[in-house]
Amino acid sequence: MIQQILKTNRNMANQLFRKKSIPAILREAESGINDGHGASLKKVLGVRDLTFFGVAAVIGAGIFSGIGSAASNGGPGVIFLYIFTAVACGFAALCYAEFASTVPVSGSAYTYSYVAFGEIFAWIIGWDLLMEYAIGNIAVAISWSDYFTNLLSKAGMHIPDWLTMDYVSAKAGATAEAVSAWTNAPNLFGLHIIMDLPALMIVALITYVVFVGIKESRTASNLMVMLKLAVIFFVIVLGAYYVNPDNWSPFTPTGFSGIMKGVSAVFFAYIGFDAISTTAEECKDPQRDLPRGMIYSLIICTVVYVLLALVLTGMVHYTKLNVGDPLAMVFDAHGMKFISGIVAVSAIVATASVLLVFQLGQPRIWMSMSRDGLLPKVFSRIHPRYGTPSFSTILTGIVVAVPALFLNLGEVLSLTSIGTLFAFVLVCGGVLVLQQQKDKPDSKFKVPYINAQFIYPLMLIAGIILVAVNVPSHFVKDIWTKDTWPMVVFWLIAIIMAVLAFIRRYSLIPILGMISCFYLMAQETHKVWMRFLIWLVVGLIIYFAYSFWNSKLGKQRNN
Repeated sequence: MIQQILKTNRNMANQLFRKKSIPAILREAESGINDGHGASLKKVLGVRDLTFFGVAAVIGAGIFSGIGSAASNGGPGVIFLYIFTAVACGFAALCYAEFASTVPVSGSAYTYSYVAFGEIFAWIIGWDLLMEYAIGNIAVAISWSDYFTNLLSKAGMHIPDWLTMDYVSAKAGATAEAVSAWTNAPNLFGLHIIMDLPALMIVALITYVVFVGIKESRTASNLMVMLKLAVIFFVIVLGAYYVNPDNWSPFTPTGFSGIMKGVSAVFFAYIGFDAISTTAEECKDPQRDLPRGMIYSLIICTVVYVLLALVLTGMVHYTKLNVGDPLAMVFDAHGMKFISGIVAVSAIVATASVLLVFQLGQPRIWMSMSRDGLLPKVFSRIHPRYGTPSFSTILTGIVVAVPALFLNLGEVLSLTSIGTLFAFVLVCGGVLVLQQQKDKPDSKFKVPYINAQFIYPLMLIAGIILVAVNVPSHFVKDIWTKDTWPMVVFWLIAIIMAVLAFIRRYSLIPILGMISCFYLMAQETHKVWMRFLIWLVVGLIIYFAYSFWNSKLGKQRNN
């Protein structure tokens, strides 16, 4: 009886961790997977297009609004947060690049986790990416609506307030616009009709562009990227003439803790390069171009963010930057109000380009999950004329547009950052697993191997000593509270990885990617962690109710 139970448990564990082999994935891709109607994705993207997609996703609301709050928390020293985030993302980007070059198919971190860790982890990361893209898109749509309505107001065209915000904000009445919306909103059976109509409209427009084809999406993205980069370059060059070096002293007025307060806003700006990997099957040469596109876009965006942060904190004192439109404000402070209009228009374009790339990524992840049987077949249906995942694209539009019409996200935005970081951690860990596989196909890009056997443990010991000396209360008191317990998890994982690195001689770069991304995760509050864990539990319920029993790989194994 006991042996039977043990055997059943082993079989269950084997099924949960069943992996897709890379040769099998490549054979499926070469045979031209489609929805059974002869339609397939169109290979039209080159390295320039992929780089522009990355820039389109990374340079958006984060640079037109988020940079202000981050700078107001950390002062001019916020550039160190951008650099640290870029380094963490850079480690992850190298790992993404190796996976994308080895497994050049759609699905991003979902597919990579299926190869490295097995089906249960693949589902978890797929469910996690759903949260990342959906909440991120909703936030971007609401942000776009704010820019759009403000620009129209300045131009003398006022949209009724009850058509430009969510119900909760209007009911709270914290601003004059909210009071106006609540007071003037029409009533239906005693319920105030309040909605963010511009947010719905931009999602509908972007969904249409993404639906009708990858070529159209590429053209729209490239045009928007060129326009916003031109405006940002103009702002940096013009603003440099008005920099007062006295505003940079002290450079880190709030210390390390103040700089790290902006981690969610800053990292939210950086998550875009993840979406590039979802277009693998639409690339002309994914094994060569995907790695280049990811790395090029990350470098370009980091340089832009650092230069802009220096200019903004040099033009005005950092304490004045906690506003919704910091780029416009700094020029208003120097009497150049005409620049505000230019900035407002470019902000609308920049935010729309972010929405486009995110709306492009989500359907392709759903498509990959559907191909594997973890979602119904309709999710992998390809439009016979446009060559796009038709049902998934429309559903993505609905999932984003309806909540954007009514919701106020508030703290939920942090879920996007923690979800993305979790994906990065698994991708970096996946490369460690991938490098151990003996039958792994050759890749055109490989993460440089640096033996971490002694380097990483010594780095960790040095880090622990530095923290203990400079912040004596950290290990004794600071991390042992309800709000800071994620830091305890971080240190445990860091120590475990040091032991594994010493025993198995792991590669250094993936380990640094895992640890740096997990450190950023540990900066989130315990509330964000609890919401994240609840979301994963809901996903597991769906997996065991449907996906586990309909898995294509599971059926093959059973047969």
